[in-house]
Amino acid sequence: MITRVVLALALTAPPVMTPDGGGTPPCPVSVPAGTTCAFLEVPERRDAPERKIKVGYAVHVSTAKDRKPDPVVYMSGGPASASMQLTGFLSQMFPDRDVVTVEQRGSKYSEPVLGCPETAEALLGQLRRPPADIAAAAGRCRARLREQGVDLRGYNTKEIAADVVALRRQLGYESWNLFGVSYSTRVMMDVAAADPKGVRSVVLDSYLPESVNWYDDAGRNLADTAAALGMKEAFDAATARLNAKPAQVSTTDPILGKAFSARVSGDDLATIMAEALHEADVAAVAPAMIGALAKGHDELLQPLADAVGEGLVSHEFGLYHAVQCQDEIPFNTFTPKSRLFTVNGDKAVCDAWQLPKAKPVNATTQAPVYVVGGQYDPTTPTRTTKPAAEALPNARFEEFPRASHAVFLTSACARRKILEFVTDPAKNTASPCPDDDDTAIRPGDLHVTGAPYQISKSPWLAAPFALFALVSLIQLVAGALKGRALAAFGGLTGVAFAGLVGQSVYALAGRNETALAVGVPGTVAVYTWIAAASAVLTAAALLRDRRWPQSTAAVIGAGFLVWWFTWFL
Repeated sequence: MITRVVLALALTAPPVMTPDGGGTPPCPVSVPAGTTCAFLEVPERRDAPERKIKVGYAVHVSTAKDRKPDPVVYMSGGPASASMQLTGFLSQMFPDRDVVTVEQRGSKYSEPVLGCPETAEALLGQLRRPPADIAAAAGRCRARLREQGVDLRGYNTKEIAADVVALRRQLGYESWNLFGVSYSTRVMMDVAAADPKGVRSVVLDSYLPESVNWYDDAGRNLADTAAALGMKEAFDAATARLNAKPAQVSTTDPILGKAFSARVSGDDLATIMAEALHEADVAAVAPAMIGALAKGHDELLQPLADAVGEGLVSHEFGLYHAVQCQDEIPFNTFTPKSRLFTVNGDKAVCDAWQLPKAKPVNATTQAPVYVVGGQYDPTTPTRTTKPAAEALPNARFEEFPRASHAVFLTSACARRKILEFVTDPAKNTASPCPDDDDTAIRPGDLHVTGAPYQISKSPWLAAPFALFALVSLIQLVAGALKGRALAAFGGLTGVAFAGLVGQSVYALAGRNETALAVGVPGTVAVYTWIAAASAVLTAAALLRDRRWPQSTAAVIGAGFLVWWFTWFL
């Protein structure tokens, strides 16, 4: 349900794998034609340069006739999220420029890869009882990485920024445009400070300033987002109810590949929502979801619990911990203790690893900077990003309504404005975004049910609906051909019901697919009376024609209504 790059992957050009004849490796992900992937060899620690590591990157060369000389270089956030999979999306966003996507050292497409399944599994284990020992898991991960020769002190923001500077020099670009999102905005600010002559402009999406103590702010950020979405009372009620009586939810451990029963408390719900609200589609449907949870609809916890597992395999936790333990954790007080198990888990890992505290950079730049933020961002809220942008010498800030984290992935208007800025950084474009709200879902718009989400996981569960629609169609055709009016009308109303339900669900999915994790359009419940009318007409037709085809149609119609009322609705 919750992915940050679904839109990006959907918009990429037709994928091709591109091995390079010069001995560079093939691209590890689908990329558009004209893309070359390679490694940048760098010291693991620049103060002890003997050991070398490899940083993955991809270069897409623009074929535009008016190709500009300065490319866009992009890095994903995390820390430890991959970047290359967005090469095609970004090449469409910036058609007249080369696009360079650079990985973070230690991430999925670099070497070595700093995975840490031990701590990922322990974090998921917070939903088990008794909860897993995160500190012990961190110790096992660190010991394994040490055996591989990894020096975790080399995996921090300072070294990652130095890799970006080194890459520009190796590729031979005189200057380029930096593009960071979330954590990598901090990296790109360090790059801009360290390599001022090589930076033409800087785009910071969901800016994470170095001055912000993210962990200490996490609880407030979540509360502020809940209030901004108009669901504070419902959120407090839902978390209080689940803290008093946690729910049991069946989900799957993606690391072990095994099903287990998760115990979800109110604080667990808060933790999951703090991550889930990164997605604009989730933010749009959150008031309806939380309102239903406050009333006891625990079936809606299923997609949220599944999302926890999905998130744990989205990036490399060894790198994530190494960066956080040096660049973020030491600058937070953790007073009082957080209700969010991810915050407490990160602190436990860093207490076990005891990595050195980084020295603040206090990076700034004279280059033009465009900072964009989302109205409902629970991680890098505009409360902190706007003042940080205003403190930069040559920056401007813009908040995008109804957007959340990583604005450019979901907002076409944000992409257009970012392109306008990169095209002419000195021009302050103030063109407004269209004032549409097609993704917003109000609580009254939905009939709450967990059935659509279950069907999305196991399509065979929709068999009764498909069988009812098929039999109704057959009944309509047969009744019309044989002059049996009651049977024909029974089939017609059944087909009309199936068509109206299908059209309503399709329209909702087009607006906001995530809404189907909460329920179906409220009109679907109204359409139920059409299905009931079909069953009545079919039963009446049976009284006139007691042969087996009509009996079968009547039995299937009655069985469908039982399924519809007792399971689907």
